[in-house]
Amino acid sequence: MTSRLATFITPGASLQSAVDRVQLAEKLGYDAVFSTQIGARDGLMTLAAYAAATSRIKLGTGVIPAFPRHPVALAYEAATLDEISGGRLLLGVGTSHNITMENWYGIDMSKPLTHLKEYVSILRALFTTGRVEHQGAFYKTNFAFMNYAPRTDLPIYISGLSPNTLTFAGQAADGLILWACLPTYIRDVVTPHVRKGEKEAGRPEGSCEIVAAIPSALATDVEGARNAFRREFFTYMTLPFYRKAIAGAGYQQELDNFDVALGKGDMPNAFQAISEPLIEEFAAIGDQKAIHRKIDEYRAAGVSLPAVGMFSGPKGSGLDPNATLEAAIG
Repeated sequence: MTSRLATFITPGASLQSAVDRVQLAEKLGYDAVFSTQIGARDGLMTLAAYAAATSRIKLGTGVIPAFPRHPVALAYEAATLDEISGGRLLLGVGTSHNITMENWYGIDMSKPLTHLKEYVSILRALFTTGRVEHQGAFYKTNFAFMNYAPRTDLPIYISGLSPNTLTFAGQAADGLILWACLPTYIRDVVTPHVRKGEKEAGRPEGSCEIVAAIPSALATDVEGARNAFRREFFTYMTLPFYRKAIAGAGYQQELDNFDVALGKGDMPNAFQAISEPLIEEFAAIGDQKAIHRKIDEYRAAGVSLPAVGMFSGPKGSGLDPNATLEAAIG
């Protein structure tokens, strides 16, 4: 493959194993590695570990939740990490979900897009001018870096799935990071709204890079890999932002079946509601040719930087994330 390719590598039980995999990704020629932040390690510190072990590959947060961290605090943390890494940081921020922000932090997630717009505006001002004066609905700040200047073109990526957020990405962001987003939704909703935003802002088409995570597994036992994927994808069937995108891609019936089964406590049928057609469209599962075909399908939908997201099954499943990483770019 000659086109650019990224990967998502987030530490599980072992940070060292993740660092080793990032080193492999760099050796194989991947353009960027993204790491998510949920309820485990801090995203920026994880990337610092990746930075220390590599020299070329770009390092992306995919993504840092915006609500718990003041944008000024994130700005100098991100600028420091960018300096440590030699200018390799891609700073991805997003609003996250009600279930995490309200339950974990007690934060009211009302008006998430208004919040995100202020957040990005503050970050952009600090990165480009070194100072910010902002009086908004969510943030009031007057801050300037002291004896220090961040990289002025430090990229700001956002995440989001709603049409308004996608349009904002086209207007103001350097990139959009998609997770659990099917090619149909990307083609029909994501790409048109991002391009619309670019046009409205007078930006050249393609100014906002579209990054999409593609669940991937090199597998001879395709059905076993699909079942492993069902376990990975289960949570996303319960989260409102992702449910809207899943429905928008034409899988409302799967959501309805999932809800009925879950309401009855029928876990086997809840898992089976994640249907073969949904998995077939969403995931790159099978031999190397199957993985390449799926990546190309995402590109055709408008994704400029596909990102291989490895998943593995239980012990003895035969799913090897390193082999998948090699197959996807080979």
